[in-house]
Amino acid sequence: MQTVIIVVHLMIVLAMVGLILLQKSEGGGLGMGSGGGGFMSNRGTTNVLTRTTAILAGVFFATSLVLSILAGIERKPRSILDGSRPPVGGQPSAPGTPLGTGGGVLDQLRGAPQPPAEPAPPQSR
Repeated sequence: MQTVIIVVHLMIVLAMVGLILLQKSEGGGLGMGSGGGGFMSNRGTTNVLTRTTAILAGVFFATSLVLSILAGIERKPRSILDGSRPPVGGQPSAPGTPLGTGGGVLDQLRGAPQPPAEPAPPQSR
């Protein structure tokens, strides 16, 4: 379902880009808006292209909303507190033990062997 809507959405995007590029520039930017099409009058072309662009924009908006709703439905909320992995320190600490004594990551790092120091550069004699 979602794939079909994405394909329709992309076809609408391509049609909108094409229609927008076909429209005559009203600002006359760089003097490129005065080309003659010839298949319809200027007024008729403007009305058809403007109306079609507005319709495609509405359909684009609708498909965007549908896609965002579908993405929200498929998302499953999860909590970082409900971890499926066991704690890093092996056994969890007992409820009465103070913090830092339960065998956490820092305790593991303290007990880990240290990497060898960098070798000393050769000295000239």
